[in-house]
Amino acid sequence: MPISSYWADDYIENQHTAQEALGLIKPAQRVFIGSSCGEPQHLVRELSEASNHFKDIEINRLMTLETTPLTLIANKTKDQSLNIRSFYLGSAKPKAIARNKRFITPINLSAVPRLFKSRLLPIHVALIQTSPPDDFGWMSLGVSVDITLAAALSADLVIAQVNSQMPRILGRSFIHVNDVDVFVEYDEPLLTIGETPELEAANDIGRLIARLIEDGSTMEIGLGSTHQATLLALADRNDLGIHTQYLTNDIMHLFSRGVITNRKKGFNEGKMVASSAIGTEELYEFLNDNPAIEFHPSDYVNDAFVISRHHKMVSMNVAMTIDLTGQVAADALPHNHFSGVTGMLDFMRGALQSKGGKSILMLPATALQGKKSRIVPQLEDEAVVVPRGDVHYVVSEYGAVNLFGKSLQERAMAMISIAHPDFRDELFYEAKKMGLLSAERTLTESIHGIYPIHLEETIEIDGEQVTIRPVKPVDERRIQEHFYNLDKDDVIARFFHEKTSFVHDEVKGVSLIDYIKDLTIVAVVGEFGFGRVVGVGEYLVDPATQEAEIAFSISKPYQKKGLGKILLNKLAYAARDNGICGLMAYTSPQNRGMIKLFKTLPYKVDSFFDGEMLQLRYRFDQPL
Repeated sequence: MPISSYWADDYIENQHTAQEALGLIKPAQRVFIGSSCGEPQHLVRELSEASNHFKDIEINRLMTLETTPLTLIANKTKDQSLNIRSFYLGSAKPKAIARNKRFITPINLSAVPRLFKSRLLPIHVALIQTSPPDDFGWMSLGVSVDITLAAALSADLVIAQVNSQMPRILGRSFIHVNDVDVFVEYDEPLLTIGETPELEAANDIGRLIARLIEDGSTMEIGLGSTHQATLLALADRNDLGIHTQYLTNDIMHLFSRGVITNRKKGFNEGKMVASSAIGTEELYEFLNDNPAIEFHPSDYVNDAFVISRHHKMVSMNVAMTIDLTGQVAADALPHNHFSGVTGMLDFMRGALQSKGGKSILMLPATALQGKKSRIVPQLEDEAVVVPRGDVHYVVSEYGAVNLFGKSLQERAMAMISIAHPDFRDELFYEAKKMGLLSAERTLTESIHGIYPIHLEETIEIDGEQVTIRPVKPVDERRIQEHFYNLDKDDVIARFFHEKTSFVHDEVKGVSLIDYIKDLTIVAVVGEFGFGRVVGVGEYLVDPATQEAEIAFSISKPYQKKGLGKILLNKLAYAARDNGICGLMAYTSPQNRGMIKLFKTLPYKVDSFFDGEMLQLRYRFDQPL
């Protein structure tokens, strides 16, 4: 194109119909199609209808569940008219994907632009969709910048569907008229998707995640995250920022509520940064010319170094299946058109390099209406999207665990503890069979226990955050360390004799519980998954009386700060809720702290002295 030409003249001169534009495609060329909801639908439909005229054309695109079925044409013509290359890092188990899995090209999204720009995979023709040019000849790629900008700027021939319904989104989302060869003006609604179907598990998953996310965090939210889980996890947070692959309606709603301010991102402050948008027309209107939003290509948005520069970066993504060692399979979801899987690993690794960052994987514990466990002994025919070494936080509706720094035995115990109770026996058996658990390891009644999330609470003691929660099977080692670090007098007060050994067989009764007939509440300080136990309160029911015997131990630095009272109240509340008649305890007559603590509850206390020990008892049906 001559340098002296005026862009507006070129724009008019190079306008063509879709049929004329696609007639420029030559045999054996590689054709890129714009991504996600930015797909130039009119051009794709015309390409499909004209497919019989093409020979050996290779279509390059992100994996899509296809509004216009080009893979169907490829199958019918035995790849002689069209061949497909889909950039996708997920498993290929869903039927819609499995039948075309030969087209899949596994790659991280951050690497695709380099593939194009280096001409290692040369793009001959790029079919894109843009907004109309502004007064300076710039057209926005709108809701799909991701890998589309790199494809357009490196293609030999660029054909743009110019659509006035494409929002003009700020950032590095623009391509100039001078960089486009052919313009096809055609207005039509952009592709939209509704909200993801809600899952029963989403409420509990959202509540568990909420405890992991701090105010001022920068968020990446994967496409599979349900509306319910996202809002429950984030709605009560403050000053969140956004650096994510896809902007969605949920992010728009959180921004509108003032939850997202982008003021404390530490990088690109004041801006929501993404590379694509997937949602409703309302979302696209929100994005149009919004100075709070910038879209950038995937080699920037998905760059792990760029991601790591954000303050408290948190990645939230959905896994389809996780095995007992932490290997993750993920898939495109059948209820939306597009996959966010290709960028999952980029964000997980970037978040883990961020100061205060977290990587969170969510998964409902079961599939097929509860008939199949999503936590499996070992991934077999699923592709590993996330290696076990990159997995940290995993959350199901049955609990949250942190696999970082954990041995295979600890990982197996952790994953079994958040699996659906109906599948824990089988998982436990397979884990032993695979050598992931030692032969003497047992789960006793806890194998069917359901973690009571409602008993979790975070308090502050002397400026330090202390989490009060039910014990988990993974806490065994921390409870051992707590007992070993107790003062001699505190050990005697707890166990009624001198004791210097707290081996597995003794401690497992404290950590392996069913949460109903036996319950342990711990007080933990420090990072989730690595915290230090500073207090233990436990009860065990006597079947003959339906009363529960309780016992406590508090680390010396945390004594006389109200922690014992909090643990007792928590145990009493749970016991009453579980249909237990009352509580009782044995203590030394000299243990005035325990006696005083027992009398803080609003029930009549009976005491009995047998010459050595004092027995304290109260029943829930005998209030003061």
